[in-house]
Amino acid sequence: MELPARDGDGYLVNMNDWTDDVGKAMASADGIALSEAQWTQILQAREYYDEFQAVPPIRKFAKHIDLDQKEIFELWMTGPMKPITKYGGLPKPTGCV
Repeated sequence: MELPARDGDGYLVNMNDWTDDVGKAMASADGIALSEAQWTQILQAREYYDEFQAVPPIRKFAKHIDLDQKEIFELWMTGPMKPITKYGGLPKPTGCV
């Protein structure tokens, strides 16, 4: 699959280019095999964005999906909001993520 244009950090240049397949192909191109739990969180972040028109900070996101922040960090092994938003086709998170 040919990926849509991405910026220097790997985020989509145009959010409207995102589909499930694009998100999974972006992760694969970055050498990431997304688990079912990770994919679920990506979709939940997209739902949050659709509702609030903003990328949630990790604290709000954890509360939104009813999980402890620690569990989210353990699942992603890194600051979770960057890969969640990147592979979800959302804007880059700002501030403390």
